[in-house]
Amino acid sequence: MLQADIIGALLVLGFLRFGLPPADRIQLQDLPRLNLAIFLTFLFVSFTAGSALSLKLLAPVFRWQRRHALLADDHNPEATEQARLRALRMPQYRSMISIANWLVGAVVFIAASWPVASHAAPVLAVATLLGATATAIIGYLQSERVLRPVAVAALRGGVPEKFRRPGVVLRMVLTWLLSTGVPLLAIVLSLMAGELELLKAPAESYFTPILLMALVALVVGLAGNILAAMSIADPLRQLHWALGEVQRGNYNAHMQIYDATELGLLQAGFNDMVRDLNERQRMRDLFGRYVGEDVARRALERGTELGGRETDVAVLFVDLVGSTQLAATRPPAEVVNLLNEFFRVVVDIIDNHGGFVNKFQGDAALCVWGAPIEHPDAPGAALAASRELHEQLGSVLGSVVDWGIGVSAGRAIAGHIGAQARFEYTVIGDPVNEAARLTELAKYEEGRVLASAIAVSGAVDDEAACWEVGEIVELRGRIAPTQLARPAKAPK
Repeated sequence: MLQADIIGALLVLGFLRFGLPPADRIQLQDLPRLNLAIFLTFLFVSFTAGSALSLKLLAPVFRWQRRHALLADDHNPEATEQARLRALRMPQYRSMISIANWLVGAVVFIAASWPVASHAAPVLAVATLLGATATAIIGYLQSERVLRPVAVAALRGGVPEKFRRPGVVLRMVLTWLLSTGVPLLAIVLSLMAGELELLKAPAESYFTPILLMALVALVVGLAGNILAAMSIADPLRQLHWALGEVQRGNYNAHMQIYDATELGLLQAGFNDMVRDLNERQRMRDLFGRYVGEDVARRALERGTELGGRETDVAVLFVDLVGSTQLAATRPPAEVVNLLNEFFRVVVDIIDNHGGFVNKFQGDAALCVWGAPIEHPDAPGAALAASRELHEQLGSVLGSVVDWGIGVSAGRAIAGHIGAQARFEYTVIGDPVNEAARLTELAKYEEGRVLASAIAVSGAVDDEAACWEVGEIVELRGRIAPTQLARPAKAPK
């Protein structure tokens, strides 16, 4: 407040001292001592009263900030709303207090200078009004900048309904008035005072004062426009940084809202957008963990609808042996850790071979190649994954629990099955049933891995050479017989 008042006073005194011709210049020392003492006393009293009133207006804000710092939440919504409104309206209050002080001060100053400048009373009145305008505008812009930390907290819950937002246009107009309007009006005032013979000096003596005021207008205009540009550039610079963070995948980036103009709405809109993007990314990640990244990506790109399509797929089914007995004899935490380690190995290997784990069924997993994303060698990838899975499970699970792996290939229906309100992506068809039956049979095999000869015949030559075709069996629940295939034993 003191800074704004000093700037305004310097503008007025500078105009009276240098903006007028030498014969009409007014200086404080020209005033009678009693009048000067009265005027200086008024300045002290008015500034003290303005400061006290400003502090009183800010008291709810101080209490709110202190309560907010001490408590995790605020249990007084009415006081919070009052403090938020007071914090946001403080620049306007500051300007109103300043104008009131200056209007009263103008009367006191004209009365104090009447003995030496009665002829220039209109000039003094207009000059003081220009000073009041400059002080009010400077105070408004300064208050906005100084109260930014408080405005951040006040705008955290959005702009209060009762608060009428000042616009960027108003801020630019105020800056223009401060940087251009006031100096030019001072020049116009000097010329009009000469024309109306309110001043004693001849017209040719106006050149130097007008030149000085023009230079002041240039300097003040530059400073004012820099401040106005900074008030717009600061949030835009922060927005540019936040956009860069979002592009780098940081969805926790947000902007501090300290401006109640359209720029503040832009900041709030950006935060809402990032919050929605973060929520969408979390949902996408969660969705992908449940149904697989390929299924999630396809659903987000093309949408979902009930039904499916017939396609060639390869299916791998893996199931633990004796998990029920294990759950009855081991602590639950140990059983959960064992299952998590089992599924971790399954997911890693299936992903490495280009498939996806369609679902977990208790202690079993259904893995698919060829749907929803086509695979150039679905049978070969499934067979290679089964052999690697056998090796990895042997080293991870050891003798704690046994398992069986079955691989099949053929035509199946892949799509969304269920009701409109809740459905899942799955694969239904004979290859799925055959793989499940092969898994049951594989539990009694030495190698714990069985595949259908059809899956081996559909694989590329390199993978097919790693398998040996064996006997023909009839699997439970199937009409057509199945010729078995086992991983070829390495030569000794």
